[in-house]
Amino acid sequence: MSASLAHPRFGYDRGLHDLGNGAWAWLQPDGSWGWSNSGLVADGDATLLVDTLFDLRLTREMLAAMRAAVPAATRIDTLVNTHSNGDHSYGNELVPEAEIVATRACAEEMAHETPAVLAEFQRRAPQLGPLGAYVLHCFGAFQFEGITPRLPTRTFEGHLDLAVGTKRVELIEAGPAHTRGDAMVFVPGDRTIFTGDILFIDGTPIVWAGPVQNWIDACERILALDVETIVPGHGPITTKRGVVAVRDYLDYIRREARTRFDAGLSARDAAFDIALGDYASWGDAERIAVNVATLYREFARDQRPATVVELFALMAELYRTRRR
Repeated sequence: MSASLAHPRFGYDRGLHDLGNGAWAWLQPDGSWGWSNSGLVADGDATLLVDTLFDLRLTREMLAAMRAAVPAATRIDTLVNTHSNGDHSYGNELVPEAEIVATRACAEEMAHETPAVLAEFQRRAPQLGPLGAYVLHCFGAFQFEGITPRLPTRTFEGHLDLAVGTKRVELIEAGPAHTRGDAMVFVPGDRTIFTGDILFIDGTPIVWAGPVQNWIDACERILALDVETIVPGHGPITTKRGVVAVRDYLDYIRREARTRFDAGLSARDAAFDIALGDYASWGDAERIAVNVATLYREFARDQRPATVVELFALMAELYRTRRR
């Protein structure tokens, strides 16, 4: 399944990839926890950056490569944060001149998802046993100390058109789905879209917010666009085949979780019981634990927020079990 999801025109090597027509993608294999993608749209002296990276070192490296390839990127006019997670926003302070645009819900979440929280989680990990080992597996490669959050300076809801030189760029609100405030960046003239974490390619999507139907609807919206080059939040550049695969995964786990919810299984037991089939080859398959927990809250109409530490503990258990 996974080999067919990468776009045939582009490799999956770390670094900057020229998409043509003044668009670039920065890719970070293998696309697992924290290894996110970013993008650049330029026309003349105008520039728009799609997301920063998980820490300052990684963001500096990316910006240096962009500026070497695109002199106009010495100054970033607009930065779009596709959602609140730190691997798409913790480098914001390194583009202090940019107007930062995000959905209103994203901006609200970013105010609470500070790098200090992850830095403390990382610091305490050695004392947390198997949970701590899993935390370091996910986040040990990143440096969260010394980051000064920079929040959006402009927000929108629904849809927002921007101009990058003569290029029209459409911001499309897709959340709540992966998070409460997801957005996608569509460049219609270039038939290119940067999806943020609406797409994980060759990796398992993680449903922190839901409802899952919103996420499926976002996939359907991409499929309805005249788009040829699709840059996911994680994983290789893809085509509409990758969008279909993510949509079908979400539909599959919803059906499987509903069957077990109706049968009275706990969310934990359901996560262990669901057979992933071909999806087991996708990275971070243990995220099924979060996805089932979110679906169970949705089925029960439970508005209480998830307990993130408990969900990481369950993912750690699944990770250990499925590696044996």
